[in-house]
Amino acid sequence: MFLHIWNRKGLIRVERTKLKMDSSGRLRKHVVSRRHLIGLSAIVAATAAGTYLYLSTLPKPTISTSSTLTTSALTGSTTSSLNSSSTSNMTGLTSTTSTTTQGDVVNLALQSSQAKTQPSSDIFVVNGTTGHDNGFKALLDVMAKNSLRFFKSDKQGTIQGPDGLIAKDDVIIVKVNSQWNERGGTNTDLLKKIIESIIAHPEGFIGEIIVADNGQGRGRGSLGTGGHLDYEKNNAEDVSQSVQKVVDSLAGHYRISTYLWDNITYKGVEEYSEGDFEDGYIVYENVDEKTGIQVSYPKFKTKFGSYISFKKGLWSSETRSYDGERLKVINVPVLKTHSVYGVTACMKHYMGVPSDRLTGGASGSFGNSHLSVGKGGMGTLMAETRIPTLNILDAIWVNARPLRGPQSYYETATRVNVVMASKDPVALDYWASKYVLLQVAKTSGYSSQHTVDPDFVPDTPNPSIFSTWIVPSMEEIRETGYQTTLKEDEMNVHVFNL
Repeated sequence: MFLHIWNRKGLIRVERTKLKMDSSGRLRKHVVSRRHLIGLSAIVAATAAGTYLYLSTLPKPTISTSSTLTTSALTGSTTSSLNSSSTSNMTGLTSTTSTTTQGDVVNLALQSSQAKTQPSSDIFVVNGTTGHDNGFKALLDVMAKNSLRFFKSDKQGTIQGPDGLIAKDDVIIVKVNSQWNERGGTNTDLLKKIIESIIAHPEGFIGEIIVADNGQGRGRGSLGTGGHLDYEKNNAEDVSQSVQKVVDSLAGHYRISTYLWDNITYKGVEEYSEGDFEDGYIVYENVDEKTGIQVSYPKFKTKFGSYISFKKGLWSSETRSYDGERLKVINVPVLKTHSVYGVTACMKHYMGVPSDRLTGGASGSFGNSHLSVGKGGMGTLMAETRIPTLNILDAIWVNARPLRGPQSYYETATRVNVVMASKDPVALDYWASKYVLLQVAKTSGYSSQHTVDPDFVPDTPNPSIFSTWIVPSMEEIRETGYQTTLKEDEMNVHVFNL
């Protein structure tokens, strides 16, 4: 007999005879053979210290007309009832569910709202997009109608103007999720639409696009090799369409390439200004006192010869200086639950920027970057290096099963067909977790919903509960003077139904 267990390396199958438990029923030691399995036969709770298997086994969660929800809190246990008849109400929202061979489908009724106080953050939402359609164009239109233009141009237009985000000669890093295949990675239909929009700049695009990520090397991700940009099984309508195939299909007349930072994540280097032209990672000498992160960031030469420091910008050997303004970052995460940190979206997605292999030397803690997430480390990383120019959150398919992410399989993912954007990564994470991820979890009758609820505050801080670490993350960014908020009264939400 086997037990299916989720840990940070993925979903594994363990022979019951090979399990060893202590007196409290916790998993102490096991021998495993990793496999891509879709059913869980036990409830699992994960913390930064490890993964624990609850011996009281339950069947795989299913959607039913009524169900009893047991919230197995990491800080205690509570039990509540949830009525998940064909619709589920949540702050005036409704949702309906259906099932396909590719996972469940949940149709959300999302609502716009206006901030009551200033300053405020804007969140833009397109509901009903597959990513393969004109949903991203609709998103740019919604942004433009609410004073956020995608294209920077001297000429004023519908989606362009002097205050636009992307200039014709900018160098843009499109930060994707390459660590997971199937529904766990960034939707490549959406990625293609983003790149197509950039190169369709009304003044003629002459800049450069680099699609990049750090899957953190050996032992991580779907293949155990870290990031991968050319999976066989991808998140798209045509599942054979990988990140690399998207880039190759568009690169003919434009400078578009990929860069997998896994390839340099073990190599420490100095800045270009110090005379070091090797690709690698810059690592801060000290650990941040508040969040515990030892900041690091990539420095690399692109396929087309551009020298990029993620923090400082584009290096010019002629002027011996950096141009920080022309380097832009578009952050494109997938909305999912996370086995260790509750929710992964815009903030947690930045874990694909630092090196988890080179950091920790100053504190003696290997994997320093990942461990710091629970204290707000990704907020420190953004504040110290580069805050994204725009966050585009992919919720076309989501993993809404609390503590079961970040992997997301075809059969267990939920189709939501939502794409969101904001300059404020914290506000976007808050709104998406509350009105998309949590609502799907409620509609589906999943347990441990409190781990994805941004308003749930545990008695004792616990990194597996999203609200524990999103607050210090916000505070780190706010200290730079950047507009960010966790208050709904300070959020303008603009919803367009496709």
